Amino acid sequence: MIVFPSKEEEWLKVAEGFNNMWQFENCLGAVDGKHIAIKQPPGSGSYYYNYKGFFSVVLFAIVNANYEFTYVSCGTNGRISDGGVIKKTDFYNLLITDSLKLPQPVNMRGIQNKLPFVFIGLV
Repeated sequence: MIVFPSKEEEWLKVAEGFNNMWQFENCLGAVDGKHIAIKQPPGSGSYYYNYKGFFSVVLFAIVNANYEFTYVSCGTNGRISDGGVIKKTDFYNLLITDSLKLPQPVNMRGIQNKLPFVFIGLV
């Protein structure tokens, strides 16, 4: 499901929300994933068996400053790494092809170089 902003101005509104709510400038979303436990599919071997010791699929999501989902992807096998999960999403494909229409880096007070817009997540 993709509900990303479709214009740079809409992304700037998301960034404004992070700045107003969390005092985090140039942020376009918070990214995280969650293993969803499943029964082992017949004949799947260890394909869905994750490092936590159970069978799962991964839910990958991005939220705005108000904890509202802007992107959700679910179903990647639990065995795959975090980097592998993101690489299987539409989000990643749009990001690497520069198709998200993200804002260009901006000047910030007290900083010499322009700073890019970012997505944040925990490792």
